[in-house]
Amino acid sequence: MQFLKESVEFPNLFSGDIELNRVAFTVFGTDIYWYGIIIAIGVILAFTYAMKTARKAGLIPDDLFDTAFISTIVGFIGARAYFCVFYNLMNPDADNKYNFITAITRIHDGGLAIYGGVIFGIITALIVCRIKKLPFLTMIDVAGPAFLIGQAIGRWGNFINQECYGAPTAGNLPWGMTGTKIALDPIVIEAERQNSTNVPVLVHPCFLYESLWCIAGLLLIHFIGRRIKRFDGEVFLYYVLWYGAGRAWIEGLRTDSLYAGSLRISQVVAIASAVLALIMIIYFRIWAKKNGKVLYADTEVSKERFAEYERKMLLEKETAAAKKALKKAEKAEKTGERTIPLAPSILGDDEEDDKDGKE
Repeated sequence: MQFLKESVEFPNLFSGDIELNRVAFTVFGTDIYWYGIIIAIGVILAFTYAMKTARKAGLIPDDLFDTAFISTIVGFIGARAYFCVFYNLMNPDADNKYNFITAITRIHDGGLAIYGGVIFGIITALIVCRIKKLPFLTMIDVAGPAFLIGQAIGRWGNFINQECYGAPTAGNLPWGMTGTKIALDPIVIEAERQNSTNVPVLVHPCFLYESLWCIAGLLLIHFIGRRIKRFDGEVFLYYVLWYGAGRAWIEGLRTDSLYAGSLRISQVVAIASAVLALIMIIYFRIWAKKNGKVLYADTEVSKERFAEYERKMLLEKETAAAKKALKKAEKAEKTGERTIPLAPSILGDDEEDDKDGKE
C-alpha cells in the first residue's frame, strides 16, 4: 500500500492535528483513494434521494434510474474533461498539462469541475428524455436537490486531498485551517513571510463552506421550494440560483481557481447562472399563473403512465408468486405430499382443473 500520510489543523478550535491518509485500502496492488470513495457515497445518496422523491414528481422510478445512471456516467466524464481542458488552456507553459491518458490516471489527485459535470449530465438527460419520450423538466426537478447532496458530501474528498481551500486569513478566523500540503502553497509561504505577528497563517476551509451551503440549500428546496413549485423545471432553477449564489462568493476566496485573463471562470459561470435562474423563475411563475399551467404530476399522461406501471408491477409480482407456487406443487407431487395448489390461475393451472384431471 502506498501511504500518503498528511495532516490538517484547526488551531483556533482545538489543539493537535488530524492525520490523513489519502489511500483508504489496496485491492490487488491498486490503491483505492478516499476521494473516490467519498464521491461514490455522495452519488449513491443522491440516487437514493432521487428515487424516493420520483413518485411525488410524477415520475416512474425505473425511468428516473435509467436516465440518471447514464447522465451520471457522462457527467463524470464531463466534469473531468472540463477541468483538464481549462487547466491546460490557463496553464499553457505548465509541465504537468493533461492529456487523454493522464486525465484518467491522475484523477485520484482531484480535478473534477462541478459545472462541467452538471452541464454534460443535463445535456445527456435531455437526449435520453427525448429518445424515451420522458418529461425532461420534471426529471431535472428531481435532480436539482440530488445534486446538492452529492456536492455536499463530495466536497469532503477535497478535505482529504487538502485542496479547494481559500486565501490566508491572517490567523484570526476561528475555524481557519492549515495542513502539510497547505503550508507548501506559495501564497501561504508568502503570507507567512509578511506575517509580523505570532499568530499562524491559516486559510479559509472553502470545502466546508460549500458543503454547508449545499446542505442548507437542500433543506430549503426540499421543504419549501417543492411546495411552492408552479411550473416544471422550477425546482432545478432554485438549485441553480442557490448554488450559483454560494459558489460566486466561495470561489472568490479560493486560491486554485481556473482563470480566463483576470476572471475566475467558475465565478463568472456561477454569477451568470444565478442571475439567469432568478430571471427565469420570476418570468415563468408569472407565465404559469397567467396560463393556468398544470404540473406534469397532475396531468392525465402522468396518471396513465403510472397506472400502466402499477399494472406491470402487479403482473410481475403475481407471475413470480405463481412460479414459486408451481415449483412447490411439483415438489409435493413427487414426494406424494400434495398440500398446496399447483399454482395461482395466472399460469393457467388452477386447482379445479387439476382435480378434474385426476378423476
